[in-house]
Amino acid sequence: MSASVEPLISDQATAVWRRALPRSNGAADSRPTGKESKRVAYVLVDLLLIIVNAAVVFSSRFLFNFVELSRKTPYVNVFHPALIGQIGFMAVYAVLLLLTMQSEGMYRSAKLRSVLEDSFAVTRSVLLATLLLTAVIYLSGVNTVSRILFVFTATADWATLILWRWWFRGVVERRVQRGEGSRNTLIVGAGELGQTIAQYLEEHKDLGYVVKGCLDSNQDTANRWLGKIEDFPQIARAHFIDEVLIVASLDRETISKVVWNARQQRIDVKIVPDLLLGLGRRTRWDYVGNVPVIEVHKEPIPTFALVLKRVFDIIISTIALIFTGAVMAACAVAIRLDTPGPILYRSWRVGKKGKRFTCYKFRTMVEDAEGLKENLAHLNEREGILFKISNDPRLTRVGKTLRKYSLDELPQFWNVLKGDMSLVGPRPPVVSEYEQYSLEHLRRMDVTPGITGLWQVSARRDPSFEKYVALDLEYIENWNVWLDLRIALQTVPAVLKGTGR
Repeated sequence: MSASVEPLISDQATAVWRRALPRSNGAADSRPTGKESKRVAYVLVDLLLIIVNAAVVFSSRFLFNFVELSRKTPYVNVFHPALIGQIGFMAVYAVLLLLTMQSEGMYRSAKLRSVLEDSFAVTRSVLLATLLLTAVIYLSGVNTVSRILFVFTATADWATLILWRWWFRGVVERRVQRGEGSRNTLIVGAGELGQTIAQYLEEHKDLGYVVKGCLDSNQDTANRWLGKIEDFPQIARAHFIDEVLIVASLDRETISKVVWNARQQRIDVKIVPDLLLGLGRRTRWDYVGNVPVIEVHKEPIPTFALVLKRVFDIIISTIALIFTGAVMAACAVAIRLDTPGPILYRSWRVGKKGKRFTCYKFRTMVEDAEGLKENLAHLNEREGILFKISNDPRLTRVGKTLRKYSLDELPQFWNVLKGDMSLVGPRPPVVSEYEQYSLEHLRRMDVTPGITGLWQVSARRDPSFEKYVALDLEYIENWNVWLDLRIALQTVPAVLKGTGR
């Protein structure tokens, strides 16, 4: 390789990596890139639409009231508390909606979507933001907020956020078809990966790329083939190429010649690393800190469903703590009068990913119950590392009643509210049990533990520890919101029947 070409390769590589890395905080790099400006523009347009929708919906409600009031009095109080409250909650809703759309990847240009995917993402965002706002209104205790106005506003947001994206995508596609604002692209490499990239760019015209064809020295019969790599200077000039994508596995000297000629003609160059070859079309770039990496596989995370599960946990646990307050007070008094000792039983449990937390229950046993456990080992009715006795002599008189109707577990709603537990999930093991787990058993710790679960409603009296684990793993593998709802509904009759021990 010639000495004059080598520095150009280094300079080009440096430029590519600088464009890939996020901007630093220095003054020289403080101006936003084109992609960053586009993301900011998307956020601003969404915010403007949300504000306009709210203004139209709210003005249609309050304008009539203002006209009626102006007939009776010359002064109309535009700072009425009810109106201020509506505006405040609408501002909260706007923030929630933008955040949920951000969580759906609506403002990340690296996560490209089809029209249908865009519509589903907006729908999920609006539903989640509306549910979260409903929870905020309920927990705040404000009764002057008009729910129907927020329903109309959410519907208007859903429609306009989808429609403007459809419209903008159509505008871009029409401009590309007319040759306005598009980039003529040449792909070096006519193999499978080159054809896949070309097809993708042709199907997503809103990206602004017009694929002129492919170059390859060994693929003269391939689709879109324009010539050999050696003919790059002439072909690039003839087709007015703006950008080159090198996707073939080429030697360093060939790449250096392509880059050299591209720079001479002021053509942008991007290189797909050899590591991407054969990894599939779903492979994409991601970042670890400031370092760009190749994402070979990403396990899908049901973000929307998990957030919905957490919202329900917060709402239901809050309601449960409020409405069972009198019952818990009666339980506390009964425990205090029955036997000496603390009212609450605090024990270390192991939760999601092995995190330890304090689990709260009403005390149902005599003091020093753990110390008496060794003397009762021969009465254990469970297999493996579990320990359970039907008529446990350590239970107090009140404790037996609390256990029978699962009243001893009411304080665990506080664990749910804190986030240590969920309403539905595998039961959290005590530390001594957790320390005896095998690697296979640890899989049940991949999710947040719950007050009730699949084992509690289907095999509560089964003594097998392996069955216990198998049901938890079945729950984890097949989890969805509807499964949680079914388990929760099945738990109610089980509790009322007094099957607890």
